Amino acid sequence: MILCTAINHCFCDGIGTSQFLHAWAHMTNQSDSSELPIPPFHSRHVLEPRSPPQVTFPHPGFTKIAPDEFNSQTSPNISKYLQSQPLVPASITFSPSQVLHLKRQCVPSLKCTTFEVLASHTWQCWVKSLGLPLSIPVKLLFSVNIRNKLSDKMPQGYYGNGFVLACAEAKVKELVAPNLHDGVKLVQHAKSTITRDYVQSMVDLLEDKTVRTDISTSLIISQWSKLALEELDFGEGKPLHMGPLTSDIYCLFLPVAGESNATRVLVSMPESIVDKFEFYMTEFSNIIENKDATNHYKVDNLKMVPT
Repeated sequence: MILCTAINHCFCDGIGTSQFLHAWAHMTNQSDSSELPIPPFHSRHVLEPRSPPQVTFPHPGFTKIAPDEFNSQTSPNISKYLQSQPLVPASITFSPSQVLHLKRQCVPSLKCTTFEVLASHTWQCWVKSLGLPLSIPVKLLFSVNIRNKLSDKMPQGYYGNGFVLACAEAKVKELVAPNLHDGVKLVQHAKSTITRDYVQSMVDLLEDKTVRTDISTSLIISQWSKLALEELDFGEGKPLHMGPLTSDIYCLFLPVAGESNATRVLVSMPESIVDKFEFYMTEFSNIIENKDATNHYKVDNLKMVPT
């Protein structure tokens, strides 16, 4: 059985989508489906802007400049370049032991999560494979759940867009060096800026309808690996596979069926670049000390035609 869903992001985020799907599965499997484990919370006014709006923090992940206004000589539009040609999906599965190898490059001076080290590593490999000029500033945008920061306003059942985009920034020359430690620190700093006051400032910022997410020189990562989508059971057992139907330039961290602590990194790039990206992702001799460690990495051979 194949189950495909299409959900508008204006309606809910990944956590909300997961909540809906788990509620659906619960009702399918229960004879008495009157009560849901997590009742949905429908009020959307909890993220209303202040009057007047008060943008009290810098928000580098956003811009008022339209994408077609970028000067390609001074600020190359990487996103526009990537979408101008056919894309090939790269899918690399990282086992827990390989994530541990990456984390060991940061200890003891820096402790990090699986997301932080994989996000940093993927961002660095993405930048290196594009062969960008060393002086260009690039960004990493990734979603951060804000429900725990606004728990008085957003109870567990809130299924709307309860996240904001964190933004890590660096010049290419800072990312191409074989130093995972510095990239992880940039990701951690971006996460640390997401405070309650920062969230309210961003809500106020987005009242300006000329503001757009700055995707021109950004890699955007969305984490699906912690949504428990691989645990869904509609009565026929847990899924053998889960992931997007199509592939685009946004990077997804996906769960791996049957391997609870593994993570699959999926991102599409031009065919002329994808092999180089996969090489950097898996053959980093300067990062992993064990000579045979790369044998544990799995580069999936996807047969997917992007739309």
